[in-house]
Amino acid sequence: MSVKKIEGIIEQLRHERYRWKPTRRVYIPKKNGKQRPLSVPSWSDKLVQEVMRMILSAYYEPKFADSSHGFREGHGPHNALRDIRETWTATNWYIEGDIKGCFDAVDHQKLLEILARDIHDNRFLRLIKHLLKAGYLEDWHYHHTYSGTPQGGVISPLLANVYMNELDQYINRTLTPKWTKGTKRRDNPEYCHWKNWEWQLRCAGRLEEAKAARKESQQLPSVILEDEGYRRLRYVRYADDYLLGFL
Repeated sequence: MSVKKIEGIIEQLRHERYRWKPTRRVYIPKKNGKQRPLSVPSWSDKLVQEVMRMILSAYYEPKFADSSHGFREGHGPHNALRDIRETWTATNWYIEGDIKGCFDAVDHQKLLEILARDIHDNRFLRLIKHLLKAGYLEDWHYHHTYSGTPQGGVISPLLANVYMNELDQYINRTLTPKWTKGTKRRDNPEYCHWKNWEWQLRCAGRLEEAKAARKESQQLPSVILEDEGYRRLRYVRYADDYLLGFL
């Protein structure tokens, strides 16, 4: 690393002469016994990717949904779990999803179209396109990359979030309003009966009977849990894992 080398990279970028090197493919073991492929970029590529990540993050981070917790500063699995614990009360159904091969299955053209909606610098877009198409070396054999973002790349998690943000926005803007209705659940008549009976007994001074009535009410939900006039859809995502809660 030197100032001269950095100035050389800047000059190549300015004249669109910078060329991404194929990443080095390595494998790390997963808990299920399988192996996860990682692509290790060169030093220069890491540096350029970090600058690109900083630029894209400054723009896209405020646009990401609050329900997205993966690969974001100030977010993490504990934030996702805390969100579920504190706001998903009385949830009846959970639908868990895991997007198979999320990083490897990212459609390059679709990702570039998403980026082009907000970024109007064609040189920057071409730089990202060439990064995605740079390929990788495995056992000294070159392989083309037709889809996906290189796992292990500095900018890859952010690009994945930009891609997955389309799912976040669809659920938050389309599905959630569709499955949300009513302001509150209806009161449970049986629960109200026991509470009223408890109040009457207390007013009459029959405290022991009032205590028994209170115990009966405590065994019942205060509202109708299966109220068809009340619906809510919750959503949270961490990287390629997401959870839907329906109540």
